[in-house]
Amino acid sequence: MQPPSIAIVGATGAVGRECLSILQQRNFKHAEGPDGIKLLASSRSAGTTIPYRGQQLPVEELGPNSFRGVKLAFFAAGADTVRAFAPIAVASGCTVIDKSSAYRADPNTPLVIPEVNPEALATLRGKSGIAAVPNCSTIILLIPLTPIRKAFGIDRIVVSTYQAASGAGAAAMEELESQTRDVLAGKSAQPRIFKEPCAFNVFSHDSAMNPTTGQNSEEQKFTTESRKIWNDPTVKVNATCIRVPVMRGHSESVCLTLTQPATESQFRAVLAGAPGLTLIDDRSNNSFPTPLKVSGGDNVLVGRIRPDDTQEVVAGDAGAAYRGWNLWICGDQLRTGAALTAVKIAELLQREDGHR
Repeated sequence: MQPPSIAIVGATGAVGRECLSILQQRNFKHAEGPDGIKLLASSRSAGTTIPYRGQQLPVEELGPNSFRGVKLAFFAAGADTVRAFAPIAVASGCTVIDKSSAYRADPNTPLVIPEVNPEALATLRGKSGIAAVPNCSTIILLIPLTPIRKAFGIDRIVVSTYQAASGAGAAAMEELESQTRDVLAGKSAQPRIFKEPCAFNVFSHDSAMNPTTGQNSEEQKFTTESRKIWNDPTVKVNATCIRVPVMRGHSESVCLTLTQPATESQFRAVLAGAPGLTLIDDRSNNSFPTPLKVSGGDNVLVGRIRPDDTQEVVAGDAGAAYRGWNLWICGDQLRTGAALTAVKIAELLQREDGHR
């Protein structure tokens, strides 16, 4: 079968540009010629160009006729845009891979992390439809936690996030840069994208707050998305999400309660052989994951692996086994948390449909 014609919706945004870069880096197979790949965005960006594989690709205005002949579309746009145009794309025979929140909770839409639940794509085999990419923080959390859960079970997850400006898009990244310049020049930071100054500051995540529960929507996503991806309605997640003055790369402090206690050698062995992650855990040199170390990389970095002796400890012939464990993890929000996961989903679909 011939490779498909593809499109990127939101091609001029941070995730859209990252998606285009990853397609080039991974030599993703798509149709050749002027109709092989379409870059779609708002009318403000129409007529500009973006470099790709040695040429300048024009950006077209997104419209109802944009998906004629397109078989695969990456949506890197807001939820409202996705709700308006994804059904049009599907009706034209296109498979949509959506990074927004528009369809994540839809029971008929697979929510997929390729390293975690690739089997969820079975519903799209050989036909058009929508595959949803989870929230960036959920992806970064579940890539290392899934092998732990398979080996020992997980009763409870407590996670605190330290989320970069990149999570709010290109304009937020520009705001952090401009505010940093202003503050260093003795001026006051002027918030536009965020409600609070982001330079030299830390504040609660800027998503909508539930006035009854006190959770913001970013924190709630950890529970709803983890339950769907793991197909387990009993998963318990206690999340606190914070925005920090980092350009790209989210960090998460994680405290686990396992179903079955594990020794340190057992716990580390499970992580060492898992896909999509790299261990950086050098206690002697105090070297551990950081947002800078993960920036531009494909794997989630895992470190600060240590038992939580405030929880149950079981003595055994192989040494002490602990139900409680602590981790520090970092992932590139624009890559692992967004564009790379979308491209990996597309690669899985290509293999299943016979495209090489």
